Amino acid sequence: MFCTLLKAKLHHLRVTEANKEYEGSLTIDEDLMDAVGIRNHEKVLIANLENGERLETYAIRGPRGSGIACLNGAAAYKGVIGDRLIVLVWCQLDEAERQTHHPKIVRLDKRNRIVASAV
Repeated sequence: MFCTLLKAKLHHLRVTEANKEYEGSLTIDEDLMDAVGIRNHEKVLIANLENGERLETYAIRGPRGSGIACLNGAAAYKGVIGDRLIVLVWCQLDEAERQTHHPKIVRLDKRNRIVASAV
């Protein structure tokens, strides 16, 4: 039997841009994606701490070291620049994998720089 568990979390990712004309997704600094193991085009759940909105979309790589967090397309209506987001990614694990699994969690500052991480 498989179980759905938290794979990764970016905590307090701040929205830096919103682009309503893009076809959709969340652009994230590639360094941040690497820090928690989010893959390009991987499904993510976004929780906006400022307005309570939640949405599913997919992550796309942004320039390394840029600190970018851009809500694209319809997602751009779910937040504004400066909003704090929690970005969650899930994984499916069997019983053996579940026993040793630990999610990768990264906390970010106001400029989307890593201030703490747990693996």
